[in-house]
Amino acid sequence: MAARRAPAYNVDATHQVVGLGNALVDALVRMDEREVITRQGLRRGHMNPVDHGRWQEVFHEVQDHHVEIQSGGSCANTIATLGFLGARSILVGQVGDDQMGHLYASRMQEACGEHALLWSRTHNTGKCLSLISEADAERTMLTHLGASIEMGTLGRLPELLPSAGLLHTEGYQLLGEPMKSRFREAVAVANQNQIPISLDVSDPFVVGSCKAEMWELIEEFADIVFLNAEEARALCGVEPEVALGQVAALAETVVVKLGGQGSLISHKGEVVRVGVQPIQAVDTTGAGDAYAAGFLYGYVNGWSARRAGDLASRVAALTVAQVGAVVRDREALGRAISAARLS
Repeated sequence: MAARRAPAYNVDATHQVVGLGNALVDALVRMDEREVITRQGLRRGHMNPVDHGRWQEVFHEVQDHHVEIQSGGSCANTIATLGFLGARSILVGQVGDDQMGHLYASRMQEACGEHALLWSRTHNTGKCLSLISEADAERTMLTHLGASIEMGTLGRLPELLPSAGLLHTEGYQLLGEPMKSRFREAVAVANQNQIPISLDVSDPFVVGSCKAEMWELIEEFADIVFLNAEEARALCGVEPEVALGQVAALAETVVVKLGGQGSLISHKGEVVRVGVQPIQAVDTTGAGDAYAAGFLYGYVNGWSARRAGDLASRVAALTVAQVGAVVRDREALGRAISAARLS
């Protein structure tokens, strides 16, 4: 079976990338997290979904360490990084009408110059506690989705998409209603308007929870698919190199991120391998989101898959070298773009 041909990208798009994602405040703490993980029964290196009470319980256990508060959410990290790279990007999502929600909105405004967030008066802003290992920079996440998954409407998204270049989405939105329905509606609107759709598979936990639905979405709608090695194994049951081909049989562009071994990209039947940029890892939070931002920046600017992958690797390296998922240093990102153009 040949991969479905992606719709043509609109070079005159008002917004080059519109994102629909879970808007979550990130609480980041670097520590020796092993005892906490064992005592709390967490899965190291994974997203652990929790309710508000459970989140507060673990947060109180680690709050004496230095905790940094930032905006977060997988798709939102990608959209914010695209904004700092200079792309015309905007996020659709929902936060609570509370202090964290307004802080979140200001961070997206800083990154993109605007946002399309909805405000909930009945749910608190969602949040993610990332326990970042001092030993190897691996992160273990406790996520309370809060207002982020309680969207009753798509807000401005139906008016934004017809003049957009690309819709970027995340697998996390498949984990529950009503966000799953909003996700489905957004994908349908993009499909009707012949807007390419980018899907980040997000997490092995997501794959384990809705594998059949993930395959259906990839086959019917996704034009660009991002996976890491664990997600590729969970989705396909084979090693990442083989999984790349299986997913590429359905989607025109597939990226499998291999951590320290770089990444593999299949684009229109051609496979390229991209190396990593040498860096001292501080925090792996959001590295995949940053990679997606770099790649999509190249995509919307008409770059080759290899060059887009090179920029993606450079942006991911900048992210890993800091605490937090979004690189806000526009000069450093500009240098990454210049270096990738020469690659």
